[in-house]
Amino acid sequence: MSLRKEEVSFCERTRNRTEPGEEIIHKITGFRLTESCPDTCARAGELHTAHGLVSTPVFMPVGTQATVKTVTPQELRDIGIQMILANAYHLYLRPGIEQIQRMGELHNFMGWDGAMLTDSGGYQIFSLARLREVNDEGATFLSHIDGSQHLITPESAITIQESIGADVIMVLDECPSFEDSFKKVEQAMHRTHRWADRCQQAQKRSDQELFAIIQGGTFPELRQQSATYLASMGFTGYAIGGVSLGEPKELTRTIVGETATLLPENKPRYLMGVGSPEDIVYAVDKGIDMFDSVLPTRVARNGALFTWQGRFNIRKSCYSKIEGPFDPTCNCYTCRNFSAAYLNHLFRCEELLAYRLATIHNLTFMNTLMNKIRDSIVNATFSSFKKDFLANYKGTDEKLRMSQKEKWLASQQFSKVDRG
Repeated sequence: MSLRKEEVSFCERTRNRTEPGEEIIHKITGFRLTESCPDTCARAGELHTAHGLVSTPVFMPVGTQATVKTVTPQELRDIGIQMILANAYHLYLRPGIEQIQRMGELHNFMGWDGAMLTDSGGYQIFSLARLREVNDEGATFLSHIDGSQHLITPESAITIQESIGADVIMVLDECPSFEDSFKKVEQAMHRTHRWADRCQQAQKRSDQELFAIIQGGTFPELRQQSATYLASMGFTGYAIGGVSLGEPKELTRTIVGETATLLPENKPRYLMGVGSPEDIVYAVDKGIDMFDSVLPTRVARNGALFTWQGRFNIRKSCYSKIEGPFDPTCNCYTCRNFSAAYLNHLFRCEELLAYRLATIHNLTFMNTLMNKIRDSIVNATFSSFKKDFLANYKGTDEKLRMSQKEKWLASQQFSKVDRG
């Protein structure tokens, strides 16, 4: 299963093509690779968009329904967030594309002037399970809002995203379950490839970057086939999809590492739906540039706050008497102005301010983490940064994580689809 030799060879090629002081510029894609780690596949770069420059590696908070839950666009700017994700599936259903167009596209509608990526909806359609039917034409599904029937094709997915006006848009893909058979995953992969071609043919706007999505489940040969095929089509960026769907983390990391080695080094690489701090550090090590996940904001609303030692639940009684900030080393608005005891009180009373302050803290942590990662790559110290970070950061217990993931995925099969 290991592709270690190819991985080493790939890293060496990347290092050899980026000498000290040299910049590789790819004007066609708007992506500039500026630094490569001397002993890993970690990279630093710049993604040029119509709404500003985005330094990579970058984490994108998820604003599923044109809002990052509980925080304002100005608070995102104050934190230092460069790019966010919105979801075309949700926005197509509500408020509707015509409404967004009347308001001057999505940036104007939601008051966000930074870079934005929209997900085409493949993941949401996957989550609908019993409410959808997929064939070569597209995906027919029942709205989780009112039960109305809709059909999204590769062509309409592009039309929707072009109407919304995001800077980076995604092809429509079929996302199989990690438990599906080889044959079923292979069929989904080939359909994803056909849809990618149709998306590419349907694109009309030249100011949006269209990313392909590699599928193939947990099967190395399918991942290799998918990456090789889509890389030959000349997309402006490549995403690794269909991971973090309930499989063990070690398997996710293996898939990511083996797939990343097959992607063009001169194009941005996006790992979809992965956002735990330790997973980001591992993935950057393998050459990933872009990340998104609801994790930091979702766990914040449940009282779980990030620190450099791991995440801790502010609801616990031990915080009720702490007069100082939750994290004395953190410079976020929350930790500068409020005590841990006050946060504990807000959560116990279920006050709305609790969710806002916790989200500000977690997004500040994520932004600081990405800044530290970029700085370590530029300064050729990423290896030591990774070692120190992982030595101190305690991740969630794997059995508990998988149990929670299974429960959440099961809930999505029968209720609303929510990535925010």
